[in-house]
Amino acid sequence: MSDCLDLSPARMRQALGRYATGVTVVTAAGAQGPIGMTVNSFASVSLDPPLVLWSLRRASLLHAEFVARPAFAVHVLGASHRHLARAFAQTAEDRYAGLDWYPGHDGLPVFDDCVARFECATRQVLDAGDHAILIGEVLRLHLYDDEAGALVFCNGAFSTHGGVPA
Repeated sequence: MSDCLDLSPARMRQALGRYATGVTVVTAAGAQGPIGMTVNSFASVSLDPPLVLWSLRRASLLHAEFVARPAFAVHVLGASHRHLARAFAQTAEDRYAGLDWYPGHDGLPVFDDCVARFECATRQVLDAGDHAILIGEVLRLHLYDDEAGALVFCNGAFSTHGGVPA
């Protein structure tokens, strides 16, 4: 049995990493052009009104940009979208290079290459330790076919869930 009193950030990351999460790419229209990042902290908050959330580390280079934006899009990735997850997980200058995206409603950068897309108005930004929690009201929802199943992140690696019921 491990030491249950060790709550260090490294130990917390290790323990939380054992919980499989879905993988998304969150995008917004930044002050100098489109911004985006790979996020696995996406969750539903409410169906009526339709609200979702995701969390953003304060130390992120994109923190100030995202919390200042009036809108964001969450792209839920499928098993065939690892290229998007990798592109937006890097600290590259232009994460959009070579990707098929376009300015959607109100100039929000969007991809059709995903399982689902939630286009949201930022409704609230909450302080939560070393993160900010961004709550968005879903204004537009797009569903796409993806037979390969969901892209998930667990134990520090991408894997897939083929959609087979447990």
